[in-house]
Amino acid sequence: MSYNILIAEDDKDIAEVIRLYTENEGFCVIHAQDGKAAYEVVLQEKIDLAVVDIMMPEMNGYELIKQIREKSNMPIIILSARNLDSDKILGLDLGADDYLTKPFNPLELVARIKSNIRRYYNLGSMQDAGASDERSSLRVGELVLNEENITLKKNDELIPITPTEYKMLKLFMQSPGKVFTKVQIYQAVNGECYVNDDNTLMVHISNLRDKIEDNPREPKYIKNIRGVGYKIEKI
Repeated sequence: MSYNILIAEDDKDIAEVIRLYTENEGFCVIHAQDGKAAYEVVLQEKIDLAVVDIMMPEMNGYELIKQIREKSNMPIIILSARNLDSDKILGLDLGADDYLTKPFNPLELVARIKSNIRRYYNLGSMQDAGASDERSSLRVGELVLNEENITLKKNDELIPITPTEYKMLKLFMQSPGKVFTKVQIYQAVNGECYVNDDNTLMVHISNLRDKIEDNPREPKYIKNIRGVGYKIEKI
């Protein structure tokens, strides 16, 4: 099956490099030179994954991600020269699944595209949040993670989560009380572990806590085991 990859990038040379590497792996590439044009592509075409630059004319990458998230849970990878932690945190908070900084290795970008495609489409589309099938649910305390329709509820209230957050929660909730290292967590959600993913992992954990905890500063579910990793408490 051929997947459609949207490249939202105003630098033609960078976009061409990405196109060459991704098409070589069998992907179909659609290039948009600004955020507004990229959003029009999302509305008109079936897009399976988006690679989004931040600094673009017409509509910046942050706004584009917000607009996409109102329509779709497709995987989104930010590719940007902005390398501050605050930039990464904002991008992930808005719903991006991954963040890669420029200058970048095109082979690493392709690897990340593959891993995001694999983990998302192996799960199936997350857009249909229908009624839960109790036989395929994981429960921890007030949380119910449904593996059939890929949804999370807390006290019967639907909580929107990204594909990455779903994979993390599934890993934790399958083994309450078990401590997972950061490497194990990233291998579980990506299939690979990249040396610069530590801050990204912490942002995803923080976002999960904001969604599921009554008080994210004093979490009762996801606990950090200093120097080791994370676990979800048996409740």
